[in-house]
Amino acid sequence: MPRRTRLASLVAALLLTSACAGSPPSSPSAVPQPAPASPAGSAVAGSAVAGSPADVAEMSGIDVVFLSTMVGHSERTLQIVRLARDRVRDDALRTLAAAIEATEADELSAMRGWLPTAGPGASAVVHHHEGHGDEAALDRLRTAPDADVDRTLREVLADHQRAAADLARAQVGVGRNERVRDLARRIEQSRTAEVELLGGTP
Repeated sequence: MPRRTRLASLVAALLLTSACAGSPPSSPSAVPQPAPASPAGSAVAGSAVAGSPADVAEMSGIDVVFLSTMVGHSERTLQIVRLARDRVRDDALRTLAAAIEATEADELSAMRGWLPTAGPGASAVVHHHEGHGDEAALDRLRTAPDADVDRTLREVLADHQRAAADLARAQVGVGRNERVRDLARRIEQSRTAEVELLGGTP
């Protein structure tokens, strides 16, 4: 299935789950603490995701779909940057990749901690982390000559982060749990900034 078709299917799943989710659950709306600055500077929004299990309890199915999808997406991001980091030549690109790795490792840890506390909404969602990155794109990185690694990483990572921004933007519009929506806002902003720094079109 083409990457854009998979992305459209995930966004459609978010919208469909929203339609079936019923009234929004009551959840705290405390604003998370600001994230520490990333190594790449303020253009990349680092995301130290604060919050106790109580903050994300009783999430709707749509919130669970988004979190489980983003877990898979961030796992693939880490694969991408770790696959290429020892071969990158450009210092700015190396710094950006390190910032992305730190940000998404932090987000991934938080999201994995939130999902087991998601409440009844989680039992209705079974999501497998497939299609969060094209295997052909990983093969491009693995087989790229040293002289092409920087360009290949920019292209692969820009496409991957653009998809994350699209998913997060959809969640902001239809999500129910405010803390999860806040995470989605920060993901949309940071991934859009990363795509710009990578030289892609947001």
